[in-house]
Amino acid sequence: MDLELKQLRCLVAIVDTGSFTDAALELGVSQAAVSRTLAGLETAFGVRLLHRTSRSIAPTPTGTLVLARARHLLAEVDALVREVATGHTRLRIGHAWGAMGHHTAAFQRRWAAAHPGIELQFIRTNTSTGGLAEGVCDLAVVRGPVDAQRFASTVVGVERRVVAVASDDPWARRRSVGLAETRERTVVVDRRTGTTTPELWPTGGRPTLSHTKDIDDWLAAITTGRCIGITPESTATQYRREGIAFRPLRGAAPVPVHVVWPRREPHPATAEAVALISELYAEGAAKKSGSARQP
Repeated sequence: MDLELKQLRCLVAIVDTGSFTDAALELGVSQAAVSRTLAGLETAFGVRLLHRTSRSIAPTPTGTLVLARARHLLAEVDALVREVATGHTRLRIGHAWGAMGHHTAAFQRRWAAAHPGIELQFIRTNTSTGGLAEGVCDLAVVRGPVDAQRFASTVVGVERRVVAVASDDPWARRRSVGLAETRERTVVVDRRTGTTTPELWPTGGRPTLSHTKDIDDWLAAITTGRCIGITPESTATQYRREGIAFRPLRGAAPVPVHVVWPRREPHPATAEAVALISELYAEGAAKKSGSARQP
């Protein structure tokens, strides 16, 4: 049996409008076309679906069953069409922790001004691909290794590392902390998405590492005062929290920031998004360079 969506839509239109004439007007076809379409549907099922008189139209018992299922199927199809269409009018950006740091708000404003027809959604997913591999976003901002075989990527900038300590920790009163000093502390890290690994320190001079599963647990552990955290500066921007102080870390290499997207069938707005993110990081780097040169 071959059913067509137009047959189901025709049945629903006839019942909802109460006549073949009004159904034809709603569907934008002739009354004769409505009659032929319904006849084809009844032939496909081998039963009558509507009781028809000169004054009324009512579903038969089988017609009532078919009508209910038809409404459900048509609603599912319409939802699918909307979802696919929305894919081009919505850009989902994934990240594990820090999004674009202090560039996030600027990105949102500039994007809205330049692309008013494409809604932005930021999605935090604590995975190494920021949700890209899981299919929950269209592109992602990540600060770890990238699987070059599965994804295309580009480095849009770098971020310095900072130390996160409890606000009553003696280090909270300092302007900065040296990497070598952290060897004497317990450092809490996220093995799935974090950028802090044992290789940050030389062999033989590494701190004790404590593991956590996401940003909220990481922050909670630091507030106890029993451990510290090392993270890109974007975390300090996105997760300012009472009880925690962030201080610059000296002697550690900066963290590269990657934008990652699918190699096959990327979102149509991917190039524009990558260009804008790159532009914001470049502007930020230029401002820092200018400030450093001022006497």
